[in-house]
Amino acid sequence: MTESLYYVAGGLALLSVVFLILGIGALRRRQWVGSLGSGGTGALLLSLAALSGTLGVSTQGYRALTLEEVAATVTTTPIGEQRFRAFVEFPDGRRESFEVAGDQLLVDAHILKWHPLANLLGVHTHYELDRLAGRYLELDDELTASRTVHSLKTEKPADLFDLARRYALLAYLVDTEYGSATYIEVDRPATFEVRVSTTGLLIREVEAE
Repeated sequence: MTESLYYVAGGLALLSVVFLILGIGALRRRQWVGSLGSGGTGALLLSLAALSGTLGVSTQGYRALTLEEVAATVTTTPIGEQRFRAFVEFPDGRRESFEVAGDQLLVDAHILKWHPLANLLGVHTHYELDRLAGRYLELDDELTASRTVHSLKTEKPADLFDLARRYALLAYLVDTEYGSATYIEVDRPATFEVRVSTTGLLIREVEAE
């Protein structure tokens, strides 16, 4: 998790504690005063506490996005006809190696944008690389040749995309969610940067120094 996400998660955790304390206080006041308004306020504050806590947990495994940045560096080495090996290095230092069938390297990702209200809570655009696969130049090869798909996701306690679909309160905070993919031909040893911005993924070859 990036430093900015630590601050986001910490802020949401603190916010959930504040809402929890206020909600319990409102419910206790209802016991003494008998106010329906206090009870409703308490329930609302407890709901907000749960929402803040949920957002704090579910940001783990995702990366906060403000500007274009490198999501992964991929070094490819051809190992046969329409086959290559892809060495993937992530910004957090994690490394993976995959054997891929195809003429091109394809990477896709999930991108989640929030409404300004969520931005006020410190939650901004998030992304997670999803899959790495091979892609063929010819359609006939796409239909008949060997296919390889590898997961780039990491294990996490909760998934933002699943939560946004399941809970209406979270769905109201989501501006848009979408998938984005990028691909490039692999015909020789090369190193590529997979970059992500608020408009989606792109891939660039890194020039040898």
